[in-house]
Amino acid sequence: MATPPGPLGEFLRAQRSRLTPADVGLPDVGARRVDGLRREEVAVLAGVSADYYARLEQGRERTPSAQVVDALCTALRLSPDAREHTFRLAKLAPATQPEPGPVSPELLQLMDAFPHAAAYVVDPGFQILAANTTAKALLGPSQLAVGAFDFLFVDPAARTYFTHWDHVARAAVSALRLAAGFANPHPAVPPLVSRMLAGSPEFAAFWADQTVAGLSLTEKVINHPDVGRITLTYQTLDVREAPGQQLTVATAPAGSPSADALALLGTLEATRTTQP
Repeated sequence: MATPPGPLGEFLRAQRSRLTPADVGLPDVGARRVDGLRREEVAVLAGVSADYYARLEQGRERTPSAQVVDALCTALRLSPDAREHTFRLAKLAPATQPEPGPVSPELLQLMDAFPHAAAYVVDPGFQILAANTTAKALLGPSQLAVGAFDFLFVDPAARTYFTHWDHVARAAVSALRLAAGFANPHPAVPPLVSRMLAGSPEFAAFWADQTVAGLSLTEKVINHPDVGRITLTYQTLDVREAPGQQLTVATAPAGSPSADALALLGTLEATRTTQP
């Protein structure tokens, strides 16, 4: 019986399939039976034997050295997030993802100090741990209750809410794959992945793409039921004092229609929460 390739082998093969010889400065000689680079080409670029690299992809070799993994990451032109993920899959990085505790009072105070921004904190399973007034109005009851993935892939309203749903959903899956790369990920992550794979063909297709990228800086266009179409810049940061927590802040340029709409959302939410 053939040895299963395992997470590292599957990931390496997926990254190899994305590259062309031109991407890495190699001549494109002869017909190709596979997408992307040949195994032999990756081996040459990484300075390892073709047989050794084949064994890595096939799962017959599972303990590469840090030097080999670093060379493979360079050969495959991996991003910093994908490089970090590869080291985790090779068991050359911390094996356990920290389980974040409650959001600190200091962070809650900081979030409330953003009167013109929506700020919220998520755990590695993308459940929302805390949100300021504006974020509560922006996200709405469904996202606050079920978290990002059930909203994106289960709630039909998400496809109206996000103008570019496909882009947002792909980015979320890429970030979840990064969180799932630990040998011992956050307890919420494996069951979330299993449930989404079983229940959403679109999630399964995005997951099979093997793309890894943490959330950072991005723009989203939202059709909000209370204020209409708004364009926001989202910045996501790791909370150093609470590993595993991520703070996302959504803003719009001062004086823009989107900034006015965001401010109105905050006012509406504050009014709702103070009504008897």
